[in-house]
Amino acid sequence: MPFSPWRPGLPFSWSLAPKQVLDTGTEPQGDSVITMSGQRPVSSMTCLGQCSHRGPGMLGSKRPSIHATHQDSQENLSSWVPQSIKKKECVYFVESSKLSDAGKVVCECGYTRQQHLEEATRPHTLQGKDWDPKKHVQEMPTDAFGDIVFTGLGQKVGKYVRLSQDTPPSVIYHLMTQYWGLDVPNLLISVTGGAKDFNMKPRLKSVFRRGLVKVAQTTGAWIITGGSHAGVMKQVGEAVRDFTLSSCRDEGEVVTVGIATWGTVHNREGLIHPSGGFPAEYVMDEDGQGHLSCLDSNHSHFILVDDGTHGRYGVEIPLRTKLEKFISEQTKERGGVAIKIPVVCVVLEGGPGTLHTIYNAITNGTPCVVVEGSGRVADVIAQVAGLPISEITISRVQEKLSLFFQDAFETLSESRIVEWTKKIQDIVRRRQLLTIFREGKDGQQDVDVAILQALLKASRSHDYFGHENWDHQLKLAVAWNRVDIARSEIFSDERQWKPSELHPVMLAALISNKPEFVKLFLENGVRLKEFVTWDTLLSLYQHLEPSCLFRSKLQKVLAEEPERPAGASPVPRVQMHHVAQVLRELLGDFTQPLYPRPRTGDRPRLLLPVPNVKLNMQGVSLRSPHKRSSGHVAFTMDPVRDLLIWAIVQSRRELADIIWAQSQDCIAAALACSKILKELSKEEEDTDSLEEMLALADEFEHRAVGVFTECYRKDEERAQKLLTRVSEAWGRTTCLQLALEAKDMKFVSHGGIQAFLTKVWWGQLCVDNGLWRVILCMVAFPLLCTSFVSFREKKLQARRGMLRVRAFFSAPVVIFHLNILSYFAFLCLFAYVLMVDFQPAPSWCECLIYFWLFSLVCEELRQLFYDPDEFGLMKVALLYFSDFWNKLDVGAILLFVAGLTCRLIPGLLYPGRIILSLDFTMFCLRLMHIFTVSKTLGPKIIIVKRMMKDVFFFLFLLAVWVVSFGVAKQAILIHNESRVDWIFRGVVYQSYLTIFGQMPAYIDGVNFSLDQCSPNGTDPYKPKCPESDAVRHEPAFPEWLTVILLCLYLLFTNILLLNLLIAMFNYTFQQVQEHTDQIWKFQRHDLIEEYHGRPPAPPPFILLSHLHLFVKRVVLKMPAKRHKQLKSKLEKNEEAALLSWELYLKENYLQNLQNQQKQRLEQQVQDISEKVNAVADLLEMEGRKRSSSLDQRLASLEAQVAQTSRALHWVMKALRDSGFGSEEGVPTLAPQKASEGRECELDGRQKAEDVGDGHHVNARHLLYPHSHVTRFPVPNEKVPWETEFLIYDPPFYTDDRKDKGWVDPAGNALEALAGLSYNTVDGPTDRRSFHGLYVVQDGLPLNPMGRTGLRGRGSLSRFGPNHTLQPVITRWRRNQDGAICRRSIRKMLEVLVVRPPLSESWALPGGSREPGEMLPRKLKQVLRREFWSSFQNLLIQGTEVYKGYVDDPRNTDNAWIETVAVSIHFPDQSDMDLKRLNSHLHTRDPGMSVQWQVVDKRIPLYANHKTILQKVAALFGAFY
Repeated sequence: MPFSPWRPGLPFSWSLAPKQVLDTGTEPQGDSVITMSGQRPVSSMTCLGQCSHRGPGMLGSKRPSIHATHQDSQENLSSWVPQSIKKKECVYFVESSKLSDAGKVVCECGYTRQQHLEEATRPHTLQGKDWDPKKHVQEMPTDAFGDIVFTGLGQKVGKYVRLSQDTPPSVIYHLMTQYWGLDVPNLLISVTGGAKDFNMKPRLKSVFRRGLVKVAQTTGAWIITGGSHAGVMKQVGEAVRDFTLSSCRDEGEVVTVGIATWGTVHNREGLIHPSGGFPAEYVMDEDGQGHLSCLDSNHSHFILVDDGTHGRYGVEIPLRTKLEKFISEQTKERGGVAIKIPVVCVVLEGGPGTLHTIYNAITNGTPCVVVEGSGRVADVIAQVAGLPISEITISRVQEKLSLFFQDAFETLSESRIVEWTKKIQDIVRRRQLLTIFREGKDGQQDVDVAILQALLKASRSHDYFGHENWDHQLKLAVAWNRVDIARSEIFSDERQWKPSELHPVMLAALISNKPEFVKLFLENGVRLKEFVTWDTLLSLYQHLEPSCLFRSKLQKVLAEEPERPAGASPVPRVQMHHVAQVLRELLGDFTQPLYPRPRTGDRPRLLLPVPNVKLNMQGVSLRSPHKRSSGHVAFTMDPVRDLLIWAIVQSRRELADIIWAQSQDCIAAALACSKILKELSKEEEDTDSLEEMLALADEFEHRAVGVFTECYRKDEERAQKLLTRVSEAWGRTTCLQLALEAKDMKFVSHGGIQAFLTKVWWGQLCVDNGLWRVILCMVAFPLLCTSFVSFREKKLQARRGMLRVRAFFSAPVVIFHLNILSYFAFLCLFAYVLMVDFQPAPSWCECLIYFWLFSLVCEELRQLFYDPDEFGLMKVALLYFSDFWNKLDVGAILLFVAGLTCRLIPGLLYPGRIILSLDFTMFCLRLMHIFTVSKTLGPKIIIVKRMMKDVFFFLFLLAVWVVSFGVAKQAILIHNESRVDWIFRGVVYQSYLTIFGQMPAYIDGVNFSLDQCSPNGTDPYKPKCPESDAVRHEPAFPEWLTVILLCLYLLFTNILLLNLLIAMFNYTFQQVQEHTDQIWKFQRHDLIEEYHGRPPAPPPFILLSHLHLFVKRVVLKMPAKRHKQLKSKLEKNEEAALLSWELYLKENYLQNLQNQQKQRLEQQVQDISEKVNAVADLLEMEGRKRSSSLDQRLASLEAQVAQTSRALHWVMKALRDSGFGSEEGVPTLAPQKASEGRECELDGRQKAEDVGDGHHVNARHLLYPHSHVTRFPVPNEKVPWETEFLIYDPPFYTDDRKDKGWVDPAGNALEALAGLSYNTVDGPTDRRSFHGLYVVQDGLPLNPMGRTGLRGRGSLSRFGPNHTLQPVITRWRRNQDGAICRRSIRKMLEVLVVRPPLSESWALPGGSREPGEMLPRKLKQVLRREFWSSFQNLLIQGTEVYKGYVDDPRNTDNAWIETVAVSIHFPDQSDMDLKRLNSHLHTRDPGMSVQWQVVDKRIPLYANHKTILQKVAALFGAFY
């Protein structure tokens, strides 16, 4: 078992005595240890693409193709493994006295002569010597590694490797993470149990399998097992198999790594491939395996440990222990949060080896989950786990062993039972590390919850400074992605979290895409305006997913950065202005950059919060208080917007939903998200990602529609303000503009938006005015002075005169109709000139046309240079030419100029007229745009435009048939036609007309006539004659062939292609017809906006308006302004009120959405199902409670009966002793049967020591610290020397220390120890005990507290008492104002502690003293010499708080530690001695640390030091 990753306990050494390995023997009769650790596997491709180290701001390139990467991975593995990983081979054959199973002579290593290397059987320098594995087994490059496939069991491919037992764990870990592609685990779970098949109850088996795989899958786990197809390994393998069969591919694969002994694997010959097996086929043959074992086919990875022997089990245990320990010491970092990989042990069934594994795990701080009901050791521990230590006696353990081990119990010796009792006592004593899983009892339903709760319980029991304990637990829950555990175990009333304490894990949850945790943190007080800082945003964008398209776009932007100065990082770091550049590409050039670009000369501020920027959730007041020059733009920072954008660019739906629900400017946010996603989808190559983006874009558009609907129902006017309000947070754009750029037709076609557009269309006129009234007023404008038309504003309705005329003629609807009349007049005049009045010298009508066209040109120029948003000429020009109708206008004008130029040249008069005639056609097409405003014609024009696209595709198909038939026909009929025009006619023109029924006259020879053609092709007006007989004047071409070609041609063109065209038109019509109304409403805006900003006068009178604009813009330098109806900047107070109103209605929308979700039939069925399950669980739980209550009552009754029985025994004995009665006829009472009922559940918050467990505990740990010595096991009841313990035979150990002048002699020779005097002052050494006289037996003193299991002085200096001094230096904890801090009303202390080198625990600055010295050596190491004398005076003035025995793990039967604890307290912070002490604190050893720490029960001190510190706190009435 590995060490606990968070274990801050005593320093210890790891040792395994030869007898302490798991069940030994030649057959797999022992126990198996299984380890599971967290993270899902990734492919080799992912590993090679991601495992290399990159800086936080570096963006890597895209991953290579799967095939290429897999090939590279095999090549790298084939070259790396033989160089780095070795196997073991026996190089000297020594015949063994035992034969193999087949009766063959074998070597001491277990292999036959034929299985040895050739040099192993030759005469050897070691000939005649005994076989020694250290000398006769050598390492060689491994010959078994690669991929493994189990024959006949599907196509699942695993990984395997054969390696030496001496392989460093770091090499194996590198192989697993780099070459096998496994990510660093989040969790390591070790499952130990029987290695042979055993029976489990079906329900318990199901619960265990389900829970084990669930915890592995949810936390992302490796499962490390013994790898064989038996016992616990088989149970785990079948659990993984069931999960694989029932899960979908998206849930990921559970990694199962089997660590087995190479020499015990059956059919391992098929795995040997010197250059790597890709794949190697393995055959499972359980019938013929004998005493060997088959590998389990449900494992994904195998580590086969080789020691050069055959058939010996347990070889893998030491290496596996080292590997688990190494993995547990690794740190996993994600999102800036780093945790050491936690470890937990799960126990199923098992024998002696399992008990040893559990003991090692508990000793090293690893929590264990014991599954009750699985059998043997697991049930023994489960039965006694709830008892006090004093009741876990040898007899009780013996009774449980006889019950659960049955036949095997008879083979257990007394010493073995004593050892078991001692180990079980030590295991149960650490109750905070022990969890008993009782299926269905006390609310326990799932193994996965029990495992994770055990980890948290153990973590909660460990000592940390301050809030490190809770922080560590929360980090674990986030790493496991178990929000249910966090809610129930961490976010409870026991701990009140400050929002700032959740910021690191909030960042980790965002980066690792754990939306449930983000939601949990928001519910528990995290405020985004405090969480989102400049550094946070940089960290988020530097941790974009490698496959994210936005990341690749950022990479391109970084690649375009100018050359960096010398000394700068070669790879540019991501900065927020890079992000703003990409976002502007996605949102559109009509927006301003969302993040500022650092100006030249500014120092980098990437890793510091942005100065002079105030974060505000409102999203409108985040501006620099410093005034900017007119050339700079004020930037707004909105934390919700920034997080929402980060989530959207990665298509994280759930995160985006949670963050959007926090937003205030929610309509603009939803439309901006839709725009970003639609732009990203245009560049996305992966089809699934593309569909996901578009679906998410539609969802956000639907959200925008929903919120706007709520607003519009509540208040139409305020809702329309939301459309035109300038949003500072989204680049100074409006909701309407975002929707138009994103082509969100559903939003734009909303009734409220259309009502707004209609309102803009009618200007200041009432929308209920009939169109005929407007047209009549246009013709007879004096009617405006009457009430013939109505206006919206009351002042216009009441007043008469020019104001009404101006308001009427400035309405877009009036301007539109005036322009229609003007345009029709222009076309009529143009047609008249072309057909009637086109003279060599231009007439006045033609001159009027030129003047009219000039006014049109001026209007187009005005539209081109109109830039109210100050985008710049280039961007405005791009926007202008992005419209098809503008391109048509420019083309018509340029064609008119070309025609006019030719017309003014006398020789080109006719070509000029032709060009102008064609130009007239283009001007007529412009009418289609004008009529798009019509609700009747507009949708039809849209359908026609869509059908035009179908026609172009159809023409391509048609051209193939036309050209093929035309060329074939022309080549058959005509010989060497040289006239290009007649070739075109014959090939294309006639073939095209044939489709419409105009057949060629001579294609079949019926209408053949030489008068209709030119024999030599010299007549320009006649086609060349076809091939003919000059004598008979008959056609000579094959008529039958031309007729067949014609029939086939008409069949494919007239019937197939034309019907295909009709079908395409029909499909387009049906498709567009469904959305025609939306499309028309969407495109209607462009026309309304065009005429909304157009001058009132129609051409050619519009020149007067242009002259007026020229004077304003050029002469008076007045900037262009957008009309407030389409874009308005609100005052701060008005905007804040409007956004608050929108936020309130957004909450209503979300509530309604949730209610609708609940009312769905599927949701109702699911809710009913959950309620039924809950009721069933309650009923089942109630039944169990009743059963449990009955069991408890029976147990209580049994205890009372037993007590009564004992009382009767006492009464009978007293009567007999008094002479009453005789021995005859004495009734025999039945012996008391031990209760086998349910034990009480362990409480993780219980003390480590049981009440009444008064014996020393640390001094009886089986593994003596810093050595390989194992103590003799001493159970609690055998600790006192007065208790008889006949088999007690402890080993003798005395450490041979370097400082021999200050220690007692080593060795166990009594002669060397004869000169020592005990219970007195022996020279400079005081051997008196604070507890009075102690016994000296056989020349050695006896520990006054009882047996320890070890004789000698161990690593201590003296036999007998070793006196130490522990100064406890304290002061009051004060805040910044100097006031004493309090907790639970009590004052808080601070204590001076030190941390020795290479230790994780802190200690009081005391310890042993050199003879004649007053200060401990440890204290001298942290104090300057000049302060030693002053500190001695402080010690003399101090208060003694404890004097006596110390339960230390170094104590032995003959040597122990006694200490004196002296409290030195500084009540005043201005105390000169305190100031001098602080100024003289200095550590000589750079590895040693010294600091003041708050006194708390969780302070990570040695256990005996915490006891002393508790006494000091009680002395001053301080908090502890």
